[in-house]
Amino acid sequence: MNKNQPFKDLIEKANIEDISRSIFSSPAKDIPAGIVVFLVALPLCLGIALASGAPLISGLISGIIGGVVIGAISQSHVSVSGPAASLSAVVLIAIDRLESFEIFLLALFIGGILQLGFGILRAGLIADYMPTNIIKGLLAAIGLILISSQIPYALGVKKGNEAVDYSSYLSLNPPDFDALLESFSPGAIFLTVLSLGILIFWDKTFLKRIKLLPPFLIVVILGVIINMIFKFTLPSFYLAGNQLVNIPEVEGWSSVITFPDFSSIFNFQVWTYAFTIALIASIASLLAIEAADNLDPHKRRSPPNRELVAQGVGNILAGLLGGIPITSVIVRSSVNIEAGAETKLSTIIHGILLTASVLFLSSVINLIPLASLAAILLLVGYKLASVAIFRSMLAKGWSQFLPFAITTVAILLTDVLLGVLIGTAASVFFLLRGNYYNPFFYEETTKSKKKKSIRLELSNEVSFLNKPAIKRKLWNLPKNSKVVIDATFSSYIDRDVLGILHDYQSTFAKENDIEVNIIGLKESYQHNSEIKLESSSLDPKPNLTNPKAILEYLMEGNQRYVAGNLVSRRLRNKELMDFIKDAPLAVVINCIDMREPLNMLLNTGIGDLIPVKAAGNLVDTHLIHTIEMACSFQGAQLVLLLGNNKNRLIKNALIQQIKKPDDPISHLLEPAFEAGLYSLEELKDNNLNDWTDKITVFNLDYSKNKILKENPLLQKQIRSGSVGMATALLERKTGAIQILDSEMHVNAHKSIS
Repeated sequence: MNKNQPFKDLIEKANIEDISRSIFSSPAKDIPAGIVVFLVALPLCLGIALASGAPLISGLISGIIGGVVIGAISQSHVSVSGPAASLSAVVLIAIDRLESFEIFLLALFIGGILQLGFGILRAGLIADYMPTNIIKGLLAAIGLILISSQIPYALGVKKGNEAVDYSSYLSLNPPDFDALLESFSPGAIFLTVLSLGILIFWDKTFLKRIKLLPPFLIVVILGVIINMIFKFTLPSFYLAGNQLVNIPEVEGWSSVITFPDFSSIFNFQVWTYAFTIALIASIASLLAIEAADNLDPHKRRSPPNRELVAQGVGNILAGLLGGIPITSVIVRSSVNIEAGAETKLSTIIHGILLTASVLFLSSVINLIPLASLAAILLLVGYKLASVAIFRSMLAKGWSQFLPFAITTVAILLTDVLLGVLIGTAASVFFLLRGNYYNPFFYEETTKSKKKKSIRLELSNEVSFLNKPAIKRKLWNLPKNSKVVIDATFSSYIDRDVLGILHDYQSTFAKENDIEVNIIGLKESYQHNSEIKLESSSLDPKPNLTNPKAILEYLMEGNQRYVAGNLVSRRLRNKELMDFIKDAPLAVVINCIDMREPLNMLLNTGIGDLIPVKAAGNLVDTHLIHTIEMACSFQGAQLVLLLGNNKNRLIKNALIQQIKKPDDPISHLLEPAFEAGLYSLEELKDNNLNDWTDKITVFNLDYSKNKILKENPLLQKQIRSGSVGMATALLERKTGAIQILDSEMHVNAHKSIS
């Protein structure tokens, strides 16, 4: 264990408490928000219990526990807990396989204990490592299961005068389609279509302004009213019996509470489903609080381990009292935030109101048609598995889409836990194939009593695996500090990490007086699996003892640049001065038109190159003396005249010469013009880009000969082989550098003589 971990935990806790708010700090906002969440939660609790194949009262029991108990224990400010659609498929299959709701409650009870253990063992970090595409695949599969399981209720299927055995439609066994087609209920179909129409078009009308009457509740109320009208006007449309909600009249808690069957404690399947419930509920809760934190206007962080403890206690009680699995839920949490909730008082209030509804409104609740609840769940299922979600995942590339699709199909063909494991394995394959995981570099540049300056350099590729470290580092930075996040050398940054950086800069940093500057971000990132990091020493290679070796080394560096395989050369400030005491490798004369960084083009270390700028690469006497000092005084062994194609300075000079032939010729063109390289007539008839490159190459050769003729010391050094000289041209489109000519000791006499 890291010896600094306790101090980091204390800092994280202090930061959380610093931005948290007292539970009674905003009652004017929290009480109305709690009422709105109750109105949304009531039909959802019943509907999810229906989708789970459990007694409907179990959904309300879990809603009460999620609101009152988990709301009191959790330190999440705006998330709401209750029965979740994400576990309905697990519950549905578990009850069918275990053949008893009481035995299922035992599995839920054990699952809650496992969750509690996860929290105590600080396993809350697992959600940070779960890929988003796997979670979306899980939700899409659950959406498809929800849709298929609600069709019988939406159609109000009956067989003669007896209710159809819905379990045959809600299990994985093939349903009896003949019975399905025999007896649709027109009343149920009418309510389903009407309810879906209201839910779909609600936000497109003025009705969306009615905050205290959400569309879920409107659908339920209308379903009750219309069904009562059917009773007296269209009896054939009237829904009754098993087509209505059926929860027992509450004469005491004993009439609604179901206890687990502890005699099945040694049943292997019980433990299998207990582990499945614990794992899926934990991941769903952690992802839900992360989503809620992202929606939170204050961007507060919810302690993940405390959340697991709260959810574990809640599921233990749900298993003991006859509920269904509880998680933090995104739909109700988002409603809570939109309603203006500031603290967890709102979720506690919603739990209290659910309790009152069970005690005093059970007879009213039993009037709700199952078709109305089915319509709600059909829409929820479609939102989880909409065509738009599949398209958006496909647009992100195969490395994102295939694990998503594999997870969805695997869950439908097997079960939730095995499907998630199969999808995760697929995601890990793409992770390893793409070489996602690289650490980031962190440095405290300056320290003072008033402000600390920090630099965080993102690595070549930043994946979701970097999320926890980046979040922990950024959210634990002290107030009144200054941080620079450098993404200049990042070829790929995961969308989740980009979201973290945006939230940190736009909200959390502002609220904590942290000055943030993010540099080098691109508009979009496409993963390139061919990019590789090569390890290399920061020091020059030991055999770089002559100009020819240095030139070859620089060209190898340029090849790495063109291929995208850059060598990482990070240095701390305290190491920099010692490093640049070594002699430079080369002095490079490039044009002011060329703004590409030499250290990247040639992939060299800091201080390896001495850059000299010369317009059009034409040197004068002063620059020649500068080059001489770079070699004789500072120890550079190579003089590289580096031109670039499509030189805008030279091309503009050619254009001006064509437009105004009587004006004095530009000094950038004068040597080439006097040497007879071109004529004005040739310029008019030919491509100026070609002439621009020809003149650039001529100027490089002209400057090389001028240096050798005007500086006897450099001439002598080249004869002796202690210094080399070369001309080269940069192809700007590819970044490749081509050697045009070189003057080393073996052939120096050719140019000098």
